[in-house]
Amino acid sequence: MPADFTPDPAHEPRATDDQAPGENLDQAPKAPSTGPSIAPSTATSPAERVSAGHPRRTRSRDTFDNPSKPSNQTWKPTHTRRKEVLQALGIFQRATADQLWRMLRPGDSHDRITRDTLNALKEQGKVRVETRLESGHQLWVLTERGHKEAKQLLPKDVRISALRKLEYDTDGEPVDGDGYDEHAAAVTSTAAVLTGAGYGTPLSWQTEIAHKLPYGYTQYADLTMRAPDAKVPAMLLEVDRVTEPVDDLVAKLRRYTEWFELLAPKADANKEKAARSYGGATVHDFRLWSRIYPATGHEGYVPVAFVFTGKTAEQRKSRMRRLEQAARTYFASTPYPGRAAGITAVDYHQAVPVVVTELERITADPVGAGGAVWRRLGRDEWQTLHEALDNPDGDRLYAVQWEQARRRRAEREAAQREAQRPVCARCGNKFTDDRWQSIRQSSWRSKGDDLCGPCAQEDADRAEAERLARRQAEEAAAREADEAETKKNRGLFGRRR
Repeated sequence: MPADFTPDPAHEPRATDDQAPGENLDQAPKAPSTGPSIAPSTATSPAERVSAGHPRRTRSRDTFDNPSKPSNQTWKPTHTRRKEVLQALGIFQRATADQLWRMLRPGDSHDRITRDTLNALKEQGKVRVETRLESGHQLWVLTERGHKEAKQLLPKDVRISALRKLEYDTDGEPVDGDGYDEHAAAVTSTAAVLTGAGYGTPLSWQTEIAHKLPYGYTQYADLTMRAPDAKVPAMLLEVDRVTEPVDDLVAKLRRYTEWFELLAPKADANKEKAARSYGGATVHDFRLWSRIYPATGHEGYVPVAFVFTGKTAEQRKSRMRRLEQAARTYFASTPYPGRAAGITAVDYHQAVPVVVTELERITADPVGAGGAVWRRLGRDEWQTLHEALDNPDGDRLYAVQWEQARRRRAEREAAQREAQRPVCARCGNKFTDDRWQSIRQSSWRSKGDDLCGPCAQEDADRAEAERLARRQAEEAAAREADEAETKKNRGLFGRRR
């Protein structure tokens, strides 16, 4: 049996499920309700709804939403609460008042107002009791009238569950419904405790969403959750009561992986193959899942959560360990392609992030599903859901280590370059970069290439000075020769006269 989350009747004031709405029902305030609602247009009260992972504000156990003292205010189920219940039953098909309370109004001190709201809807012919469970809870479903109204209230992108039609026996008397098993109860309870912890609203959930595979098999997810405000844009949940073989759970991960790898319509298979071999997130641009689910905010595919419940704690622990051993192929990371030495970061981009928890562990934790009640397969510690889905040893670490490796490589290359730097044959100083580059660019060796820049310049200056001196000497000698020739010629002409 799933864990019983119902308050003890001996310690909590309760009204009977069959009571008619009366004075002690939800107050109808003059201003619109500001409590948490699954209707998108309804504001959320920060005093009643907290983000996932944060402790909830507690109230005195003597503070009830259904006042026992006389009041001049009128109390009745509000329109907002009725709408919430219709929407939730439209999504989950069947639920108890306890589950609806934990899902819709976790800020209430107990489920009495939710039960009163159900009774009010029952009088309106919109809901009915399908059966009473062994735990004593009444199981509520929509009537045909309520189903039509819920369909109008739900957004177009939220699929409404099938109508549970009322059946009659041979005498024309209505009969209790059947087919609601403990797995269905655990699925709804899982959604309830996660929503109560701040992971979205009931409108964040979908049940039995199909993931069709090319060979004709369809993998249905028990629950799909979208809670971007809690940093979980999307997550697929499988609820297991420790009844299925572990091989079946591994097969589910295999089929999810196959579905995640499907190409999107008109995607280029060759480009997808190249992106896959290169590694990183680029490959997802070619995949079908990225057209259906939002970006996860982390490396890898849409995370898959296994919520175990039932049997003993030791059996659940053993089941998680066996799943971890058998499914490593699908959640394990891989080395980065062509990674440099010293890089320990790993690539999660083509892995399925798999987290596990227990419904009993969630309900025992003071902050519920927002606490450290999740374990990522491949890790030992229990963490919050956000921590479990994070990859501290993935891309972020890779970027840091790659930069460190680049810096080490640059330092190593610089040291090797310095060791090869030429030394001046005259003064013993090392060549500057410009001097070294100038002699490396030359295609032949010339005199002075073994000298540094200043020494080579000194030689060049000396050679230039010697050249100028020779030129000046040659010019002076030429002038003297010209003058001598002139004098000689002048003397010859004088004797002739």
